[in-house]
Amino acid sequence: MSVVSIAEAWPTTGRPFTVADLDRMPDDGRRYELIDGILLVSPAPSNAHQLALTELLVLLRQACLTGMRLMPGPGVRMSSSTELVPDLVVCRFEHVGGVRLTDPPLLVVEVQSPSTGLFDLNTKKAVYERFGIASYWIVVPDPDAPELIVFELSGGRYEQVAHVTGEEAFRAERPFPVEVIPARLVAGLFPD
Repeated sequence: MSVVSIAEAWPTTGRPFTVADLDRMPDDGRRYELIDGILLVSPAPSNAHQLALTELLVLLRQACLTGMRLMPGPGVRMSSSTELVPDLVVCRFEHVGGVRLTDPPLLVVEVQSPSTGLFDLNTKKAVYERFGIASYWIVVPDPDAPELIVFELSGGRYEQVAHVTGEEAFRAERPFPVEVIPARLVAGLFPD
């Protein structure tokens, strides 16, 4: 990708954005996503976000089964007008390749920021559900009240199967057995 500004990458015809337009966006630390032709731009994540994500990545990597891959932040292309960048993805090994994923991952995880809470719980959840992603987790990395909200696809619709906080444990079976305790994802994030 060459270095360009947002203005240079912006379509000039007034048409909706496409995933081809995303490929021209600058690599400036922001997250560029697309839902039904509408461009979404998010700021770089906070330290709390990244630290909780790292803790979850290490935990899931230890439990990940052969034939599966765990990746932070790959693009997931759902159509020519929709591509999201989850914080963490578990997918089948044979689906890894190229610049982004085009088959539904087994699990997507979003680490919630104060500005993305409703968006993660509503819009992104609906897009992931529509694409057929089997499991969707939302991590809330609040040091005082950490949470994990878990949705699983059943009959083409997401059902909330868990909402644990603090020291409560969630014992996942999908996509592989693992125990997640929200408090451990944020333990020691900040000096006392």
